Amino acid sequence: MRARAWWNNEVVAESDDVVLADGRHYFPERDVRTEFLQESQTATTHPQTGEVRYFHVVVEGELNADAAWTIPRPEPGWERLEGRVAFWHGIEVEAL
Repeated sequence: MRARAWWNNEVVAESDDVVLADGRHYFPERDVRTEFLQESQTATTHPQTGEVRYFHVVVEGELNADAAWTIPRPEPGWERLEGRVAFWHGIEVEAL
């Protein structure tokens, strides 16, 4: 699936290798503009997918806290999400 993610008038990710899972678009890390990501101290554990690590999205000096996440070591059945980043908290995602 092809999709684009943007916030604050800036494309933060675009790929033709997006995985849709649990209602969210997961972009390969290689297609995410990491200059807009800042590692967060936030981490949670999702009962199905496993540990979730968060990133702030920072564009033009504006910070969108914990607006992106990755699942470093997905639980069995969710392996397709490894090495991918998803967005929320106002980050617009559009299927192309």
